[in-house]
Amino acid sequence: MYRVGHWGVSLLVFAPVGFALVEMGTPELAFVLGAAMCWLAMLPDYDHRIPGLSHRGPTHTILFALLVGGVGGGAATLLATARGLSEPQTTTLVGFGFATGALTILAHLVADALTPAGIRPFWPLSSRKVTLSLWTADNTFANYGLFALGVFAVAATAYLSLVV
Repeated sequence: MYRVGHWGVSLLVFAPVGFALVEMGTPELAFVLGAAMCWLAMLPDYDHRIPGLSHRGPTHTILFALLVGGVGGGAATLLATARGLSEPQTTTLVGFGFATGALTILAHLVADALTPAGIRPFWPLSSRKVTLSLWTADNTFANYGLFALGVFAVAATAYLSLVV
């Protein structure tokens, strides 16, 4: 998928989680999650810029999602320590940081699994390819369609959070 398609899938993944965060009384966390997921949506594709690293290789795996989640959790730990947060607040923030990083990468993997090229998400444990082969990554209709669907999902959940 191209950038706009990845944004769309990120928004689709974000919508129910963002809704849950708003319903739990933490709309600021919903905003941060949505912004981070869109900002980092293309992170796995930085493999194009690293010599010797194959595209849709290690950066397109569940292992990489866990690694990025760990970085998010580590950054949250530093933030919580600097702010002097209590233990329960720190635990919540660290979990949120981990989930943000991991969800961002998992959304990217879902988008790439829609294409015939697919992904190998279980590397290094398995080289099994996962693909739904719905359309090619450069399909303009698919990319913009996913984006429109993601925007609609976020708008619908935002509306529902106001009326529920």
